[in-house]
Amino acid sequence: MFVFATSDKGGTGRSVTSSNILYRAALQGLDVCYLDFDFGSPTAGAIFGVTEVERGTDKGSDLHSYLQGRAALPYRVDVWKDSRALRGRPAGAGQLVLMPGDQGGGEFTTTAEVIKRCVDLFVRVNEEFTICLVDLSAGRSTATEVVLAATGQPALRSIDTRWLVFHRWTRQHVLAASGLVQGLNGLTEVAKRHGHDQKSFIDNLRFVRTATIDPSLRQNLEGLTTAQVAWLRQRNRDLATLASKHGVGRGVRLGTVPLDPVLQWQEQLISDEDVAHRVANRETLEAFEDLAKRIADESAWENL
Repeated sequence: MFVFATSDKGGTGRSVTSSNILYRAALQGLDVCYLDFDFGSPTAGAIFGVTEVERGTDKGSDLHSYLQGRAALPYRVDVWKDSRALRGRPAGAGQLVLMPGDQGGGEFTTTAEVIKRCVDLFVRVNEEFTICLVDLSAGRSTATEVVLAATGQPALRSIDTRWLVFHRWTRQHVLAASGLVQGLNGLTEVAKRHGHDQKSFIDNLRFVRTATIDPSLRQNLEGLTTAQVAWLRQRNRDLATLASKHGVGRGVRLGTVPLDPVLQWQEQLISDEDVAHRVANRETLEAFEDLAKRIADESAWENL
């Protein structure tokens, strides 16, 4: 299965949420691989705590180099082994592999050869891993064009795919997420251009809200004045109406990640120890666990 993670705006928590989802999936026993297709800013290594590839790699065998024909195979990192944040691979956990981007790379021209090499890579990693998560550059990017073209090829059409569109719970982010999917040169339009069945593509796309405050929970309202509480609750109702109007409502939402100080101050994996030591909130960890299960569970996905 392939999961493509995207967002229209930066700062949505796309990469840190994706990393934590995959970490949780590995802890659940699945073999997983994270492909950093955020060509302009490949920083997944920093989130996974792998110092050597915090900003991508300069080994000349990164994903940029592979796709452009300068490397036979992309560089692989065993996160369990190389992460300074983890204590090795727990019993029962699956593989957790990172394929980093180029430390000094950026967007590049999409060619038939780039698309072919992407297809070849996806076929290989799909045979080895249960879930391959591809973190894309924000917006209408080269990375998105490449993977839509690749997954439209006959060799990949039979592989299960999921699309996750990340957005924060603000007016600007809701409108941006809707535009990325349904707007001019949005995902739906570009997918159709590359041979995807439009209905199937939309059926396999869901939204993930990040950094969300639930105004119905008392602990989220501590320290606020009565006027601020009333304002927050009204904004939440307004946003729910806006999201529903623009096709980003509850019925197409896979999950929600609450606002967490740890993720604001340091984008990182949240471990069970972080929760036990009260560094991170249990609700955040449970949100990541739930998302990991929902992605891999066909019935959970279909019954939204």
